[in-house]
This record gives sequence, structure tokens and C-alpha cells, in this order.
Amino acid sequence: MELHIKVAQAVHVLNHDSQSCNRVAANQWLVQFQQSDAAWEIATSILTSHQHHPFLSDYEVEFFAAQILKRKIQNEGHNLQGGAKDALLNALLVAAKRFTPGPPQLLTQICLALSTLILHAAEDGKPIEKLFYSLQNLQSQDNGNAAVLEMLTVLPEIIEDQNGDFSVSSARRKVYGQELLAQTPTVLEFLMQQIGEGVGSQIQPQDRSRKILRCLLSWVRAGCFCEIPPGSVPAHPLFNFVFSSLQVASSFELAVEVLVELVSRHEGLPQVLLCRVGFLKEALLFPALKSGDEKVIGGLASLMSEIGQAALFLIVEANTEALELGHALLSCAAFPSEDWEIVDSTLQFWCSLSGHIIALEAENAEYKKKLQERFIPIFSALVDAILFRVQVNDTFDENGRTIELPSGLEQFRMNLVELLVDICQLLGPALFIQKIFIRDWIPTSMHISWRVIEAKLFVLNAVSEVVLKEEHPFDISVIMDLVMILSSKSSEDLRGFMCLVYKALADVIGSYAKWIPTSQTNTRPLILFFAAGITQPFCSSACAFGFRKFCEEAAAVMHEPSNLEILIWIGEGLEDRKLPLEEEDEVVGAISLILCSVPDKMLMHNMFARLLSPSYVTVGKLINGDHGHALRHNPSIYTHLVTTAGKGLNRIGTVFSYLASHLSVGLGLDESIFALLEAFWPMLEKLLMSDHIESGSLSTAACRALTLAIQASGHNFGPLLPQVLDSMSANFLKFSSHECYMRTASVIVEEFGSKEEYGPLFMSTFERFTCSPSVMALTSSYICDQEPDLVEAYTNFASTYVRSCPKEILAASGSLFEVSLPKAGISCTALHRGAALSAMSYMNCFLEMGICVLVEAEASIPARSVQDMVMRVISVCGEGVISNLVYALLGVSAMSRVHKCATILQQLGAMCRLSERREWKGVVCWEMLQRWLYSALHTLPGEYLKAGEVECLVPYWMKGVAAAASDCLNMEMNSHMRGKGGRHLKRLLRDFADNHRNLTS
Repeated sequence: MELHIKVAQAVHVLNHDSQSCNRVAANQWLVQFQQSDAAWEIATSILTSHQHHPFLSDYEVEFFAAQILKRKIQNEGHNLQGGAKDALLNALLVAAKRFTPGPPQLLTQICLALSTLILHAAEDGKPIEKLFYSLQNLQSQDNGNAAVLEMLTVLPEIIEDQNGDFSVSSARRKVYGQELLAQTPTVLEFLMQQIGEGVGSQIQPQDRSRKILRCLLSWVRAGCFCEIPPGSVPAHPLFNFVFSSLQVASSFELAVEVLVELVSRHEGLPQVLLCRVGFLKEALLFPALKSGDEKVIGGLASLMSEIGQAALFLIVEANTEALELGHALLSCAAFPSEDWEIVDSTLQFWCSLSGHIIALEAENAEYKKKLQERFIPIFSALVDAILFRVQVNDTFDENGRTIELPSGLEQFRMNLVELLVDICQLLGPALFIQKIFIRDWIPTSMHISWRVIEAKLFVLNAVSEVVLKEEHPFDISVIMDLVMILSSKSSEDLRGFMCLVYKALADVIGSYAKWIPTSQTNTRPLILFFAAGITQPFCSSACAFGFRKFCEEAAAVMHEPSNLEILIWIGEGLEDRKLPLEEEDEVVGAISLILCSVPDKMLMHNMFARLLSPSYVTVGKLINGDHGHALRHNPSIYTHLVTTAGKGLNRIGTVFSYLASHLSVGLGLDESIFALLEAFWPMLEKLLMSDHIESGSLSTAACRALTLAIQASGHNFGPLLPQVLDSMSANFLKFSSHECYMRTASVIVEEFGSKEEYGPLFMSTFERFTCSPSVMALTSSYICDQEPDLVEAYTNFASTYVRSCPKEILAASGSLFEVSLPKAGISCTALHRGAALSAMSYMNCFLEMGICVLVEAEASIPARSVQDMVMRVISVCGEGVISNLVYALLGVSAMSRVHKCATILQQLGAMCRLSERREWKGVVCWEMLQRWLYSALHTLPGEYLKAGEVECLVPYWMKGVAAAASDCLNMEMNSHMRGKGGRHLKRLLRDFADNHRNLTS
């Protein structure tokens, strides 16, 4: 009794003591107690003892005891012997009988412990039958039915609750479920008795109905009605009880849940319920719509949507019942609820129905036309309902600092887009647009319903793809009228909800930009509309995107000096507007697009200079004189200066990117690019040599701008390459975490790699990167996982170097490859998928280059030198590469690497095949490859492979490699893994990875 009291006291302290240190101590003691063997006996005694004690009879103590038993059974139930299980089962049944009157949470907890015990006893021989025998005895006792009903409710839930007990296998759960479902007739008979007799005298009728429904719901989810012939389900007394429970307010929601489960599981039932939709409308839906009972409307909407989806083959017959269901759901969708759950619950049905009609093939054209005629009135009315329900309701805070849609409406709109597209296809753009424009958007009176306009703009934007595809233009003057009205408003007026309208209008203009007449009448108002919009944080993204889309379409009429001045004014003001980088890119890109098309070259040069002047000024503030260094003593000001300089570099890079794209279509802008380059590089070179470049964001912005300048300028950048590459490699050595320098160097090698005069420069750059402390430190998969961006940048540079450089340079780079390939081999074992795959791609690239030069029958002197280099590098690095490949096939992410591992082995096999009758036979050969495989597998820790597995694996793998090598040499280059041999090798490696993935966890 002393331990009983200590447990009770600890529970009271845990739940009620005001001192946190006491609560922590009590919790620690109770955790230790729960893990002890004594917890079994004490918890059982607390639940079954009828002795009254001020502590032990407390509900909190009894609930804690029930929780202890449930957890003990989950964690240690498999250790209980048969006799102990029987004794515990009987004790829990006694406890269930004792607490039948309540509290209900305690009875549920006891029943959960009982169910868990039965689940653990599944191997002891039909424990379900024993339990049901005990439940029959419990029924005969006073108020025993209530305990039995709770027990039957909980029993099936254990099947699905796989998170509750990890020690029970899925096979045991399956056996448990089968034994449980074998008791279905007994359970259904018991439930029918309770309907007629009452569960217990102490339970109110409404509570009794809910308990019966909850129990039935558990058994339906477990599949109990699968044991009943489908044709007999509609006539079953329990089904009629559930249907009649819909008319009782207290049991309505549970009845809906049961019917939804039944509809989704039994084919004949949707047809039966479809015939009863008329009754549901008259008896329940219409009164609920009249009284505004959202619980009933929402429940019926959910139920009827399930019926419609399950009986879609009947709905598309468009008979009376189907149309009645459609109109009923239409009423639910149009109901003006304060939230959007009701209308949202109907969307899947409408999508299924519209999608089915649209998907009908050409051979069913007559049938499709008939369906459209029958359902167009319903979908047309649905558009009206949607236009009403997507409006922002009166709860929107127009004066709040943050402008955002209510979360429910935002989610509803996201879910709605697919349906709107389907309806537009179904009705046709002409009729759909007519529904939107059915009334004047802008009435003649002074009052404008902006909520209606914003909703229509949202819908119009959602269907833009369909409308544009069908080429059904609408009167765009309505859009321009709105532009004029909103543009005339002051910044004070563009607050709260009006920002939503502004954003919606910008979205529509961006989507339909190709239909907006490009005239001077429209151009200037639209430019000013977007200029004002990008100053508003909530609208800036939509306005920046719409601005670019409009400029793409209106470039031909934007060359008026006044328009160009407005564009430059917008560009010059970006510094003060503080837009996110992606939005600045849109705006600068739009302006660059127009400037690129200016026919007067001198004017174009001047405009670009003015556009970028603020960007040069912001960078100049950082690098000119001691100004930037002096500001380091004021961190906030210095950080702001670095940020603005980075954004300025980003704008310069965006301009270069647009110039590059226009060069590619032959507009001849070499002089413009050269003029920009003359101003850009001296400034950037000074920045790269300064201490400010240690900022990661500034380095990234500088490298992006430099990369785009190189891609835009082409040969004009050639003379600067020595200085540029020296800056890239020197800064990487200085700031090894800034891998952006290596990425920019990759672009340079790719752009100029074919020019032999730059070969030595590229080789020295590769050497500096390879010998850098950060790359040399990549000596384990753990380190590679700490630096995945570095691994990707370095291996991508190495791949570009192999692909782009001339043969003489590659032949002279053997010592560098002897260092870089082992680094790639180590990197391919990293857990980081991107780093590992980049490293493998580099190895693929190197071997592919080697095969290409080896297959040349009469190779030139440079090619012969490359052949010798490749074979020497493979002979030195091959064993390490194979060892790392094997490790890469182990672990949780191995399956994603199987293809590249197989490709590398195929390439090595092809090289062995090519060297068979040539002077490299003693350097790289089949025997050596086989020896490397044996070595790699033998050096694995003992727990990875079974005894004798290596001797079985290597011969199979060697045969697979040989067959894959033949594929590689007999098929076109770059056709790896497409032949039968390659697929077989890949399958061998996949099986190996699959069979060993759990050994490392």
C-alpha cells in the first residue's frame, strides 16, 4: 500500500504542485516507476481495487494507472507469459466493468490497454475468441453493455494505429484483423440489440445513438460490411438506423461519417443513396439553408459529394436523380458561410464531373454534346456561385498593416483554379467570359463594388491559359478603364483592400498582355500603373511580372522619348524602392528589353548608361577611397551599403543577360556590350581586390554579374581572361567558402575552352583550385557532407575542364586528374545526393573522354598523348575509384546512385576491352579490374557481407561489366545503359544496393 500511495502522491504533485522543480522530480520518479516490474501489479491494483482511499480513488491516479498498463503492454507485452496475459486480461475486464459509469476517458483508456493486450496475444491461439467469450459474460452483468460497446469501438482501431506499437509486425496485425472480422456477425447482432433495448439505463438516448454510431464507424473502417452481401446492405437494419440518425441533431455528424465510409467501400450503396437525395434535400438541406445551420449543410455537402464521386457513372447519365444531386450541391456551394469549408468540400465532385465530360474522346462526340447540354446550366450557375464565394468577406481588415487574404479563402482559391479551368473548357471561353462580364463592371453611379471586381479579376486570371489558347478576345477596354481609375487614386487611397484589387488587375494585365492593343493611348497609363504598383510591397511582385510581360508585347511602340524617360525614371528609383532581387530582375529586364530595341544606337548607349548609373554609384561608395572602410565601424550602415552594392551588381548582371539574349537573335549590339564592359570590369576588378568581397552575398552578386557579362560579350572579354581567372582563383583561395568563384571559372572555361591560346591559363586555374586547402581537405564522406556546395562546384569545374579544353592541355593535366579523381571518388560516398551525383558525373565525363580518344584508329600525336595520360591515371586511381563506388552502393541513399555507378563500371570495362590488343594491356586490363573489385569488397567491414558472398558477387559483376562494355563500344557514344548488357549490370548493382541498404543503418 505504501508504493500505491507514493504513486498517487507523485501524480498529484505532477498535476497540481505550483513548484516546477517538484513537478520535474515527480515526473522523473514516475518515469522510473513505469519502467519497473512493480508497475504491472500496482497499476492493476489501482484499477481493480474497491478499497476507498483519498488518493487511490482519484480519477487522475486511475487514469495514470490505465496509461501505464497500455504503455507497458506496448513495450513489454511480448515478454508476458500465457498465464500472466490471461490474468491481466481478466483484471482489465474487471476494471472496464468497474468504470462503465465513467469517466468515459478512463473507460476508453482501459479498453485501449485491453485491445493492445489482445494484439500482442495474437500468436497465443485465437485470443479474439477468448475475449468475445469474456465480453458475453460481461454483457450479462448490470450495465455491462456500455463497457462491451466501448470495447468493441476500440478493438478495430488498433488495426490501423501502426504508430501506437512498433513491436507488432504487419503480419500479426493482419492476423488480428482477420480474426476480428470473423466476429462481424456477433458484433452487428449486438449493435442491433442495443438499438432496440438501450445500452444501459444510465445512458441518455442521444448518447446511446452516438456510441452505437461510433462503434459502427470503427467496424465499417475495418471492413465489417465487406462480410455482408452487397445487395443486402441497403436493407440492413443498421443501415436504416444510420440513415434515420441523420434526422437527429445530436447524431447527425457521426451518421454522416458512417455513410461516407460506407459509400466509399460498397459499390451498390451510392446508387441507393442517390435515390434518397430528394428526401435529404426536402427534409434536411432546405430547412438548414433557411435557418443557416452550417453543421447540417456542411455534412450533407460532404456526403453528397462522396455519393456523386462514387456514382459518377450514374451522374453522367444526367437522369433526374443526378441533376437533383447537382442542384443540391450547387445550393451548398452558394451558401454564404463565414468560412469556405462547405464550398471547398464540393470541389472534388465538380472536378471529377467536368473532367469526365471533357475527357470524352472524339468518337463519343454526340454523347459529349448531350452531356454538355444537360450540365451547362448547372455549371453556369456554379460560376455565379463561385464568383460570389471567392469574394473577400467583411472580416477583411482594410486598415491593417499586413494585407493578406483570410487563410481559408486563400486555400479555397488555390483549390479552385483547376475547377475554373475545367469549367472554362466545358462552357467554352465565350460563354465563360460572358458570365464574368454579364453586368457592368464599373456602374454609372459613383459606388463601385470593388469586392466583386477583385473576385472577377481573380477568376479571369485563373482561366487565362484556356482563353488565350482558344483565341477568344474580350473587350480589353474594361481593363483599361480600371487602370485609369486606380491610377488616379492617391497613395493614401491604395491601402488595405484596394491593394488586393491593384494586385489582381496587375495579374490580369500580365496574363493577357498579348491582347492589350499596343498604342500610345494605352502605353503610358500602363507604364505609370506598374510604376506605382511596384512601390506597394503587396502589389510589387504582380506589377513587376505584369510590367515585363507588357514590355515584351509593346516594345515596338515604347520608343517615344517620354516613354523612355519614364522607364529610366523607374530604373533609377529602384534603389529607393527596396524590391526583392527577383522582382528587380523583372523590372530591369523589362526596361532592358525596351532599350535593346531602340533603333538609335547612340540613344540606346546613353539610356543604358543612365539606367546603370545608380548601380555604379552604389558600388563606388564601397570601393572608392576610404569611405567603405570607415563605415565598417558602423555595422548597420556598412551592412546596408554592402546590400545595396550587391543589388546594384545584380541589376548590372540582368542588363548583360538581356543583351546576350538579343545578340543571339542577331540584333548586333556588340558596341553596346563593349561600352558597358569598359565601365564594368575596372569597377569589378577593384571590388574583387578589396576586403569587402569577403561578404558572401557580395561575392555571389559580383560573380553573377561577371558570368553574365562574359556570356554576353563573347570574344570581347578574351583579353581580360588572365586578370579575371587570377581574381577568381585568388579569391577562392582567400575565401574558400565562396564557391561562386569556381562556378564563374567554369563558365569561362566553357566559353573559351576551345581556344588553344588560353589552355595553359585554364590548367593553372585548375591546379590552383585542386591544390587549395579546402579541396585538399575533402578526405572523407563526412567532410564532403559538410561542404556539399564546394564538392558540386569543384567537380562541375573539373567536368567542364575535361569537356572544353584541347587535347594538348588534357594530356598535360595528368597529375591534376590523379588528384581530382580520388577526390571525386571520396565525394561520391557522401550522403548529400547532389554532391555525390556531381562527383560521379565528373568521373563519367573523364572516362567518356578517355573512351573517345581510345577508339580513334589512327590517333594524332595529341590524341596519343591523351590516351597515354588516361591509361596512366586509371591505373593509378582505378582501385580507389572502385572501392568508393562500392561504398556508394551502401546506405540509405544508394538507390539514386545505381545508374551512375553502373555507367562508370561500364566505361571502365570498355577501356579494358580497348586495351586488350594494344600497348596498355599491362596497364589496364580485365584481371586488374577483377582484382580491384575483389579488393573493394574484401575491405568492407565484416557486417556488410555474408561469408563467401564476395566470391559469388565478383564473377557475376565481371560478366555484367563485360556485356555492358560490349554495348558501350557497339552502340553510339553516350548510349550507356541502353543495351541489354548495360541494363543487366544496372540490375545487379540495384539488387546489391537493395539487399544491403539496411546493414548500415
